[in-house]
Amino acid sequence: MSNRIYVALDTPDLDRAKAIATRIRHHVGGIKLGLEFFAANGRHGVREMAELGLPVFLDLKLHDIPNTVAKAVQALRGLAPAILTVHAAGGRAMLEDAKAAAATGTKVVAVTMLTSLDEGDLRSTGVSGSAHDQVLRLTELAMASGIDGIVCSGAEVAAAHRIWPKGFFVVPGVRPADGEVGDQKRVVTPREALDGGASIVVIGRPITQADDPDAAARAIAATL
Repeated sequence: MSNRIYVALDTPDLDRAKAIATRIRHHVGGIKLGLEFFAANGRHGVREMAELGLPVFLDLKLHDIPNTVAKAVQALRGLAPAILTVHAAGGRAMLEDAKAAAATGTKVVAVTMLTSLDEGDLRSTGVSGSAHDQVLRLTELAMASGIDGIVCSGAEVAAAHRIWPKGFFVVPGVRPADGEVGDQKRVVTPREALDGGASIVVIGRPITQADDPDAAARAIAATL
């Protein structure tokens, strides 16, 4: 993969998403469409974005009983996303069924721990131990279930990569060295993420809210 930057187009506005993607399309490797975009624009919106010719990462973080997730993944097959997310916390059977239901070309990756959470948040949900340990536990679960990879923060990607050398690693919450952190709690630069073993990095606001998104995407790509 020549360009490993996926831009997060977290907006309900289809025209705005298309305008940004059109401007930066030669300087990113793909586009990430999340829950906000999907809730507003559905399958039709995903199809319109796919027409721009960039791989689509459909970040829906599915998490339900195995049968429901499998049926949801099956319903998305026609969109043929390059990457689709589910929650690792859904358990092994859910992960296995999600992978079995996905289109052949779709990488199913499991979200280990949201980058907006820290250890205090984990404790409040009944999970003891460090964020690092929790991510590694869920990495082992994802690997055992036969899916393609995981989503984790840049702080954990190197350790997760050591456990699973052939895994596909998505690192969100990435910020350029001079970027604002925003609501993310565990952040690294794109270069650090790739050095740690990231397969792709997901970057949103530093590109989408820049005065010149194209120049911002080019500048970040240059650091890689």
